[in-house]
Amino acid sequence: MDRTFHLPTCLLRPWRVDDLESLVRHANDPRVSATVRDHFPSPYTREDGQRWLAHAARAGRDTSLAIEVDGHAVGGVGMIAGEDVHRICAEIGYWLGHAFWNRGVMTDAVRAYSEHLLRDRGFLRLEAPVFAINPASARVLEKAGFERESVQRRAAIKTNQVIDVWLYVRLA
Repeated sequence: MDRTFHLPTCLLRPWRVDDLESLVRHANDPRVSATVRDHFPSPYTREDGQRWLAHAARAGRDTSLAIEVDGHAVGGVGMIAGEDVHRICAEIGYWLGHAFWNRGVMTDAVRAYSEHLLRDRGFLRLEAPVFAINPASARVLEKAGFERESVQRRAAIKTNQVIDVWLYVRLA
């Protein structure tokens, strides 16, 4: 299966070893790490990038794709498949270098990736948790066909602040 998606604003493709410099340049930004889970390192070092690229190569298929703009990896989109009785569901996540915010890149990437997961991978439900402190991410999901299903009150802690999490869902 071809894991490359040519979109109006970007290219979704598998991560490559030669993405290291661009990955570190765009991921090592506190504005990026402020809106994702803490397992996304901050600061983001070359060693973090090397670990990520080794992981992405092992993960296989389309569980994690690079977002490429103008020949450089500037972000990523990926999923974690549900297990056992939740095998019909997947959780998606994404990040994008600050220089590419507000250009429609992430909306294109999330829309295309979600359609692929629902159509080609057979998932019936996609979930995307969003910190309530990140309304821009909620708008991306809404433009990509997701709906807010619930508010998980006081469900996460980020930079020592207890925050709500909005759960967005897209159904097949």
